[in-house]
Amino acid sequence: MKIAVNTRLLIKNKMEGIAVHAFNVLKRITVAHPEHQFLFLFDRPYDESFIFSSNITPIVLFPQARHPFLYYLWFEYSVARILNKVKPDIFYSPDGFLSLRVNTCSLPVMHDINYEHYPDDIPPLTRRYYKKYSPLFAKKGQRILTVSEFSKKDIATTYGISPDKIDVVYNGADEAYKVMGREERESVKQKYSAGKDYFLYVSALHPRKNVKRLLLAFDKVKESTGTDIKLVLVGPEYFKNSDMMDVYGGMKHKQDVVFTGRLNVDQLCKVMGAAFALTYVSYFEGFGIPIIEAMNCDVPVIASDVTSMPEVAGDAALYVDPLSVDAIAKGMQDILQNEKLRMELTEKGRIRKNNFSWDKTASLTWGAIEKAVNECGSKHI
Repeated sequence: MKIAVNTRLLIKNKMEGIAVHAFNVLKRITVAHPEHQFLFLFDRPYDESFIFSSNITPIVLFPQARHPFLYYLWFEYSVARILNKVKPDIFYSPDGFLSLRVNTCSLPVMHDINYEHYPDDIPPLTRRYYKKYSPLFAKKGQRILTVSEFSKKDIATTYGISPDKIDVVYNGADEAYKVMGREERESVKQKYSAGKDYFLYVSALHPRKNVKRLLLAFDKVKESTGTDIKLVLVGPEYFKNSDMMDVYGGMKHKQDVVFTGRLNVDQLCKVMGAAFALTYVSYFEGFGIPIIEAMNCDVPVIASDVTSMPEVAGDAALYVDPLSVDAIAKGMQDILQNEKLRMELTEKGRIRKNNFSWDKTASLTWGAIEKAVNECGSKHI
């Protein structure tokens, strides 16, 4: 087969959830299937580390697609032109965007549709693009991949898509996330939190990640317990986080909040491994990869009790209402003061994490690619 792949999100040291998913899947399926040809479509000069095997042909298409107008130009003209030229058996798109101007068999990965539920959390032009084109992409795809049963139901219901057309492939966690020794943990804490224990947040500082309420909850915990624990926030700034910064500016204990910005995997796995607990209290998630990364490090998890997070974490997290600052604060205080609870969650996490691996994700993705190609072929017989 000839498989064209949208690889525009593979950017060295700048990969977040969707790009991490794409990287780990593509690294595995290209090596596992040397008999097939892969065309990687980049929107900028690429790093050689993304050319995983000799059966990959990289192609750079312009313009760089980082704005809704440029999304349209890149997918509907540059990508369409190359798909019409090379005539691949399938176009696989890990970020869910497709080209509507071609008849190529297509398989999008739609991780979630948060913009349908919280449209004000993203820039207006981006919101308009998503809301206009995502339903069309969902209908165009021969099949759809998504990362949780929650997202599958949400996509099917919102866009009127048959659930039979949607396959669920859970995410995994990088092998670099693992249990650390005491000495290494202490070294990491010295570097990031002045040697103190810390709650950890990992993701872009996006409104739906609920950092504003996390900060308010942390302030309450500090005030009520007198603990010297810190809060470490890892991730780049995002659109419309002024509310979060206003809250931060008004905190009594803002000196105990550490913003690291974006970290690469080598740094992040150490920060995760040394954390006292992960605080993952988004009000909307399609999956939530840091939950699994924390479990791989024997770090207890506080998670929201909504959307996909209970499905992912199972019985291995302490759940809180993400819309209640008091509930988040209580969860943090319970984790802080109850060693038995921390040990129970850690032990359950050791079991739960075995349900997720990038090898499983890649295998199921390959099965979906083959299924989609076969279905497209049968339509033209």
